[in-house]
Amino acid sequence: MRPLRAGARPAVTVPMGSAAPLVRLDGIDLDLGGRPILRGVDLVVEAGEIVTLIGPNGAGKTSLVRVALGLLAPSAGLVARRDGLRVGYVPQRLAVDPALPLTVERFIGLGGRLAPGRLADLLAEVGTEGLGRAPMQGLSGGELQRVMLARALARDPDLLVLDEPAQGVDVLGQVELFDLVTRVRRARGCGVLMVSHDLHLVMAATDIVVCLNHHVCCTGHPEAVGRHPAYLALLGPTARGLAVYAHAHDHHHDVAGHVVGEAGEDTRNARG
Repeated sequence: MRPLRAGARPAVTVPMGSAAPLVRLDGIDLDLGGRPILRGVDLVVEAGEIVTLIGPNGAGKTSLVRVALGLLAPSAGLVARRDGLRVGYVPQRLAVDPALPLTVERFIGLGGRLAPGRLADLLAEVGTEGLGRAPMQGLSGGELQRVMLARALARDPDLLVLDEPAQGVDVLGQVELFDLVTRVRRARGCGVLMVSHDLHLVMAATDIVVCLNHHVCCTGHPEAVGRHPAYLALLGPTARGLAVYAHAHDHHHDVAGHVVGEAGEDTRNARG
């Protein structure tokens, strides 16, 4: 084991009581293959809070999530998780063998047997009603993300982890996906830890943004981070044309991208 950096604590994992944060990381160091991946990283996710990790490719974001979930052991620092923490995880990508006869219903049920009516409830919650018998290979990028979210929600998670959920989804789909995550957080009261490599794109409902580049460059509310010198330095020459993105609108879209009203009423032909 490598020597600890000055002031670093040996790696320790401890449980926390029900009133504690869902996850707390203090002073995390991580080395993989002799390379330093993380240095002195702190992170806290509370119940009902949305925390977004942003940073360039290779900044250590996914590695930090794996440390938080206990999938990677840090070289130094403290990892604390709430006792009995249930986690729902949506990975960066899902490769489905084109020859595998896997329907949405079977995919969501892979994690365990679903109670009668549970599948329909989950699909309705993520806006993919009627897709239970659809083949996974035939889903669009936005539909696939929603189905993977439904599978994560089947565990009734305390903590929902989304690793670059907007990958492969167009801008309209990204906005709708972020709105969906906001509604899920509000309805379920779960904490959300989201990862994004798009430095300028952060969902409007994010409570805390953590800008990571092997260490924490800056952290705070999206608007504050967008003005922080460390964030602007990370963007480099592109900083003038980009900012931390926040979106607000008074309508929703269905899975196909059509505008619908608050109660789900189709408004494509509402004019006149």
